[in-house]
Amino acid sequence: MKSLKSNLIVLGSVGLLFLVACNKGDQANDTNTSPASSPVASQPASSAPATAPATATQGGQVVKSGAYHLEFVTEKEATGTHLDLYLQKGDKKEPVPNAKVTAQVQLPNGKQQTLALKYDAEGKHYAVVFPGKDAGSYPVKVTADINGEKVDGRFTFNQ
Repeated sequence: MKSLKSNLIVLGSVGLLFLVACNKGDQANDTNTSPASSPVASQPASSAPATAPATATQGGQVVKSGAYHLEFVTEKEATGTHLDLYLQKGDKKEPVPNAKVTAQVQLPNGKQQTLALKYDAEGKHYAVVFPGKDAGSYPVKVTADINGEKVDGRFTFNQ
């Protein structure tokens, strides 16, 4: 009887490990998530519940939060890393030009830097150049204040 209980415990543990490993593998292949080892969490946070996964239109990381579609795109430049946020609303993905957008970037050394993103009417997105050049992973929490409604997205980029 003890052997049966031990075998069931071992089998249950192995099954649980298998499920966790499969879940981690799915996350590693998904560019829309970030590691949860830092204070910036990997799940989108918003006053509205998150809905089904969104698709990237600009080739970046995507978070869908309620009625909003947030797409985060990075591009290395000589002066740092260009951060773009495409903030869109609804199924038609209409640009939202009147938001106050900030990005809280966690540096590899643990310090945080807050950047204000400005709206680029021509590109229909928010942008800023992040001056950091240290190698490592940079978790980013983007907060958009749209007429008093807060919408958050969490992303990462590497240097």
